[in-house]
Amino acid sequence: MIEMAVRVLVVDDDPAIRRLLRTSLSAYGHVVFEEETGRGALSAVTMRKPDVVILDLGLPDMDGLDVTRALREWSSLPVIILSVRDRESDKVAALDAGADDYLTKPFGIGELMARLRVAVRHASYQAQEDSETFTMGDITVDFTRRIVTVRGQETPLTPTEYALLRLLI
Repeated sequence: MIEMAVRVLVVDDDPAIRRLLRTSLSAYGHVVFEEETGRGALSAVTMRKPDVVILDLGLPDMDGLDVTRALREWSSLPVIILSVRDRESDKVAALDAGADDYLTKPFGIGELMARLRVAVRHASYQAQEDSETFTMGDITVDFTRRIVTVRGQETPLTPTEYALLRLLI
């Protein structure tokens, strides 16, 4: 099966897990970005514009649930939780916080790839339904992809800047 290249942000403080995911996802032709902290993940989502986030719950600076909640304040980016926490209550809490899927460690690469395809497919359907852009003069805002362009050049904004711009529009 031919895979479509997906931009994946892997957020885990364990270098061995990040290496495994980088190697496995790259073998399928995906572009992988890595972060080991929650704050780094929130920044990377803004700057790198991934298609999906694979997120561990146990991060050194903040809990993955808090990262998920923060993302949901301004983004519908698919989030797949990958965690050793295997209690039902942990899974329910993550899904209620806004995660799209939950996979426990240890995991199989085949199952992860299938869940990644599902998350990207669902995001694609949602983007087609919700596709909206705003243009005024030289400024274009793609609300679906959270991309702002000025005179055809993409302009990176912080989450706060983007939220303010959206509010003003």
